Amino acid sequence: MPSFLTIDGPYFRDEHNRQVTLRGVNVASDAKMPTKPNLLSHVLEDFFDGDNVSFVGRPFSLEDADVHFRRLRNCGYNVIRYIYTWEAIEARGPGIYDDDWIESTIAMLRKAKEYDFMIFMDSHQDAWSRFSGGSGAPMWTLYAMGLNPQTFGVTEAALVHNTWPDPATFPKMIWSTNYQRLACQVMFTVFFAGRDFAPKCIIDGRNIQDYLQEHFIDAVTYLARKIHEAGDLEDTTVIGWESINEPNRGLIGYQGLDVIPPEQRLQKGTSPTAWQAILTGSGRACEIDTWDFGGTGPYRTGSALVDPEGVQAWLPADYDDSRYGWKRDPGWKLGECIWAQHGVWDPATDTILKNDYFGKMPNGGPLSAEKFTETYFLDQYRKYATAIRSIHKNAIMFCQPPVFEIPPAIKDTPDADDRMVYAPHFYDGITLMTKKWNRLWNIDVLGVLRGRYLAPAFALKLGETAIRNCFRDQLKEMKQEGIDNMGLTPCVFTEIGIPYDMDDKYAYKSGDYISQIRALDANHYALEGAQVGFTLWTYCVENTHGWGDQWNGEDLSIFSLDDRPPNSSATANDSTTIVDATNLKRALTTSTMSSARTDLQKVAPDAIVAGSRAAEAFVRPSPVYTAGTIVESGFTLSSATFDLKLVAGKSTEETTPTEMFVPPFHFPKDGTAVTVSGGKWEYDVERSVLRWWHAEGEQWIKITGTGRMSADYDDEGYAETCKRNYTACIIM
Repeated sequence: MPSFLTIDGPYFRDEHNRQVTLRGVNVASDAKMPTKPNLLSHVLEDFFDGDNVSFVGRPFSLEDADVHFRRLRNCGYNVIRYIYTWEAIEARGPGIYDDDWIESTIAMLRKAKEYDFMIFMDSHQDAWSRFSGGSGAPMWTLYAMGLNPQTFGVTEAALVHNTWPDPATFPKMIWSTNYQRLACQVMFTVFFAGRDFAPKCIIDGRNIQDYLQEHFIDAVTYLARKIHEAGDLEDTTVIGWESINEPNRGLIGYQGLDVIPPEQRLQKGTSPTAWQAILTGSGRACEIDTWDFGGTGPYRTGSALVDPEGVQAWLPADYDDSRYGWKRDPGWKLGECIWAQHGVWDPATDTILKNDYFGKMPNGGPLSAEKFTETYFLDQYRKYATAIRSIHKNAIMFCQPPVFEIPPAIKDTPDADDRMVYAPHFYDGITLMTKKWNRLWNIDVLGVLRGRYLAPAFALKLGETAIRNCFRDQLKEMKQEGIDNMGLTPCVFTEIGIPYDMDDKYAYKSGDYISQIRALDANHYALEGAQVGFTLWTYCVENTHGWGDQWNGEDLSIFSLDDRPPNSSATANDSTTIVDATNLKRALTTSTMSSARTDLQKVAPDAIVAGSRAAEAFVRPSPVYTAGTIVESGFTLSSATFDLKLVAGKSTEETTPTEMFVPPFHFPKDGTAVTVSGGKWEYDVERSVLRWWHAEGEQWIKITGTGRMSADYDDEGYAETCKRNYTACIIM
């Protein structure tokens, strides 16, 4: 691990000026949920007792931490996106912080330091809160807004796994549609722009926007201060902080409440307009279109009646508002939709009065999704970054704008400082939503969103080679958008991953993970081709075949308790579950891992992590420290070949060569060939590191190992795939 990570334009560099490649994983997705009680997303009991929860023990117990950190180090990861939630800090009420959880977090960060991980902290949220079908904010924030989470189900203000009549039948990925339902639309609108759109919402003398933002930022900076006071974590281990995960604009920029915005590409299940969501949230019945997601995107399937029978998503007028000690302004009435109180619609006639209420800036100027990013999002980010930097002076700020949106135009402004990183997310939406790896076709989603095609049909990419290249090109374009708008700064995709429960969980019955391997390999091919850093989503120590990542039916973890070998005695905390060929005292050099680390128990040469899935695709070689600058780098899984080309300004020093993670999993000691443009090299198979001393100028290295894939893994074109799989193949 570098003693201090610097930023040089689009590159990270260590204290020896070597380029550092960030290759990591999210730890851990189940940190979204409490441990006491253990409220996994399908558990209803005690769910609404949201003030009395603890997250101590996330992402896993301190006693088991050695096993998990070893396992992740053995996979070649050197960076962790550390998942935590606002709720974990401040669940019990406004300003009441959980110091036990913070102490346990500091202990976990110190344990990660023993394994030389670089860590950036992620204040995670999905769909605002667990109580609105996601994760993140404490329950009291919904009560502060005047919403009643106990009636979200009947009003469809949010679809919540915990309260679903039969959690096992909770539709796949439907949780993500909560962003287009009332609870999220309200919370994100007021969080980012309450002063402009909800001026009557005053609590403790402040607008709800300021009240929520200040509590969120104060909670995170409280955590940052405790980490700072620990004295041994800043910069060496905790290198930075990410802005709020996947920010959403709510209703901000909607040009009309009674239509689905054209940019809304995610529709599944009932798909209400904002106006229908407002009505059902106020107890009215509505006939709402239903949608599903197919191989080329969403399609309408019919309609359904949503009838709350008078039940509202808002707190009743006689609600005892003294529970959390705040004082609500008398001009803000409980028991009535806040948008009605602001004259957006008339409850007496159920008619819209201001259809474009959210479509204009206060000065009357146009308001779009892009404008939201450049104004409301950026305003909140500035406050957050300033607060973090007041504690952690050298923090690298991982700036994450709304997903798939153009990043804010801050190039050459004070917002684009020299320790900021562009931190977008990318998922192959077709695979994620359909839970299938389609080798025949996919869609250039970014191209569609950016309006580069007359119709989505023109965005079709045919054949697996074209699909892989399309992923790579989308990542390249997103990286370039960051450079064009935010300046010459590194790009790290802080989420990217694939669902493992593909094809109706066929792999869980057969043990054949070829679809997952192909999908994950395509994503890594794209990352390598775009030359970007990443943290894979995700690692979940509680993953099972039945409940996946234990959250809303998602199943993206590279590890599962149910994927351990038959008759294995290995448990989640069994130190023999190691991926590499030997005991792997995982140290890329003595400077990157402590030489005092306890030796790991030796395992068989072909051992794979007990519980890993599709390790062939994610346990792959990578540059770690490059003495120079990478020109191109990539791993070809079918032939187990790794190529690296670089340009060096001078010959390497004896103590600081170029270093690569080269796992014996693909490159056994007696089955690996190395060819170089010049210089000398050594392969330390025990540490899975290949060191290379080379001259200045353009240099290259090729490392060939033992192929783990069958001959038919090689990419094939669209026509060949059709010929092999179908007697006829017709695109309609």
